[in-house]
Amino acid sequence: MVTLLSKIFIKNREQTENPEVRQEYGMLCGAVGIFLNLLLFAGKAIAGAVSGSIAVTADAFNNLSDAGSSIITLVGFKMSGQKPDSEHPFGHGRIEYIAGFLVSVIILIMAFELFKSSVDKILHPEPVEAGMLVILILIFSILVKVYMFAYNRSVAARIESETMGAAAKDSLSDTIATFVVLATTLLARFTGIQVDGFCGIVVAAFVCMTGISAAKDTISPLLGQPPTPEFVNRVEEIIMEYKDQGILGIHDLVVHNYGPGRVMLSVHAEVPSTGNLLELHDLIDRIEHRLTKELSCSAVIHMDPVCLNDELTNELKEKVEKIIEGMEGKVSFHDFRIVKGPTHTNLIFDILLPYEYSMTDEQVVAYLKEKIAEIDPTYQAVIDVDKAYV
Repeated sequence: MVTLLSKIFIKNREQTENPEVRQEYGMLCGAVGIFLNLLLFAGKAIAGAVSGSIAVTADAFNNLSDAGSSIITLVGFKMSGQKPDSEHPFGHGRIEYIAGFLVSVIILIMAFELFKSSVDKILHPEPVEAGMLVILILIFSILVKVYMFAYNRSVAARIESETMGAAAKDSLSDTIATFVVLATTLLARFTGIQVDGFCGIVVAAFVCMTGISAAKDTISPLLGQPPTPEFVNRVEEIIMEYKDQGILGIHDLVVHNYGPGRVMLSVHAEVPSTGNLLELHDLIDRIEHRLTKELSCSAVIHMDPVCLNDELTNELKEKVEKIIEGMEGKVSFHDFRIVKGPTHTNLIFDILLPYEYSMTDEQVVAYLKEKIAEIDPTYQAVIDVDKAYV
């Protein structure tokens, strides 16, 4: 159904990298989710009332919360598609993540309410009337939720959406929960064994795990997470294609994600200090435009001139490199240069340390200064510590 509706309502539906197409997919899935969840709520509410089953009724209200989640998803995609304005110059893309987080909060609240109702049913048990109508409604619900899981997962992968991924996980959890309710209903019908309240607790546990998982998936991009290795590798590949034209290397790649389709990146590109400034500037401009076009981002490249022909600079760089290679962990350095003075020579460079390195930044700097002074007491190290943002 979603595939058919996308053909009807989404223009250029294959261009999923287009923010407008992403928005339309999200809104379409939200609208379909609202309709199907309200349908399931109505059916299960009737089944719960007829049978007197707290598990079926709990599952019904679980679907009602899913309908509310679908409304939030629809509104979230609609608002995230708004254009940048003076108060939000980077757009409103992160609203999608906020919507996903709200979905997870609703799921957790519903899990708590289901748990309370189930405990009450255990303390005050009542017989469950498991008629054929109830069983058919539960089977139909399972089939619908399997379908919802399939299309939510497919769309999530297609448009790279954490919110749709959370919706897919919710649908899968609902499928398992309803299957458990069905098993309990069949058990009551054919054996007379009443485990309705305990089944409700199992359903609540499934719902709770789904809420926690969905919250993790949406909180990470809100707090700021590193870009995917594939994105980083593609940035490096594009820039280093211009090696023959003067690019020597890159470092300090930083990627800011302001929501799907709203990525800003900055990177330092090393160029020869003897190169023509205007030609190198034109080269950097061309690379920036290519990154922007191919990766759908806003790219800024800083030129770092590197001295290639100074014998002393190259000699000292090799010695510092050997010192750093002898350190534990994945440590590297860049922006190496020297400044000669009448009494001493400054060796200036940045060192890149992992976040959870065994030594503090201060200890690393002190260690390197000591080792460099051992080469020659007139050598003084001026070191900045960087962290890897990718």
